[in-house]
Amino acid sequence: MNWNSAGSWQHQDRNQTTHYHFIDVLKKPIEIYVFVDPLCPECWSLEPYLKKLSIEYGRFFTIRTVLSGQLTNLHKDKFEKPRKLKDIWEKTASRTGMSCDGDLWIENPIHYPWLTSIAIKAAELQGKKAGKRFLRKLQEFAFLNKQDISQEEVLIDCAKNVQLDIDEFREDLYSHSSKKALQCDLKITKEMDVEYIPTMVFFNESEDDAGLKISGIYPYEIYVKVLKQMLQKEPLPAKKPKLVDFLSHYDFVGTKEIAVVYDWSIEKAEKEMKKLQLKQLVEKVPVKFGYFWKYAK
Repeated sequence: MNWNSAGSWQHQDRNQTTHYHFIDVLKKPIEIYVFVDPLCPECWSLEPYLKKLSIEYGRFFTIRTVLSGQLTNLHKDKFEKPRKLKDIWEKTASRTGMSCDGDLWIENPIHYPWLTSIAIKAAELQGKKAGKRFLRKLQEFAFLNKQDISQEEVLIDCAKNVQLDIDEFREDLYSHSSKKALQCDLKITKEMDVEYIPTMVFFNESEDDAGLKISGIYPYEIYVKVLKQMLQKEPLPAKKPKLVDFLSHYDFVGTKEIAVVYDWSIEKAEKEMKKLQLKQLVEKVPVKFGYFWKYAK
């Protein structure tokens, strides 16, 4: 068995390939709205749980990422208190295990957060998956590499990294369509009374009831419990992919993400990654708090 790029399992023999997750082409019963901001360290720390939920129960839901504008709309004076922001980022990193280098706010602060959000909507115009890849790369650039992700050249570099159509992206970066899409996200945020990020709202497509809202970061089991409550059944989690298939699919992941997905301690995750490093299947990337790992294609 192996895991294909669509996130489904395949069983291969010499004669045929069978896709077990035929449900991928059907309408999934649950839609999860995930309200985030590209500059929010708490949203970044939700990544391991979203990965695990998608792997184990992704056959039941689709994710819609909504930009809340919470940090984008902050008064300018907040961005003029770099030491406070550095402190918030680094405390979050220490608590969650997802590295955030707060020195960004001292060395290379974000100047135009609004443009960062518009850029994500511009990327989404090339498809939902393109938008998600772009948002992830932006987070890596900011939290790990201390880059000002509101600068046009950084946004273009990020778009190249995730193989967007660059000419199209440049055009969409200043288009009415991107601004309108962002305004739509802000409207949804207001309508759903989302006052804190990250927030996840679970909807059942077949029910008229209001969605179930979870604000903040919780243990993984809580997300599973809510999902099962919405499904009104107790499905078993899908089998996890082999570690090398997981790395091949996501390309660049933190030790914390590996540990969460595979139910390992940080020490065990690092030990397993060192084995793959010795086989030259991954490259170890030191960051301010711990390590990330790049799949060596």
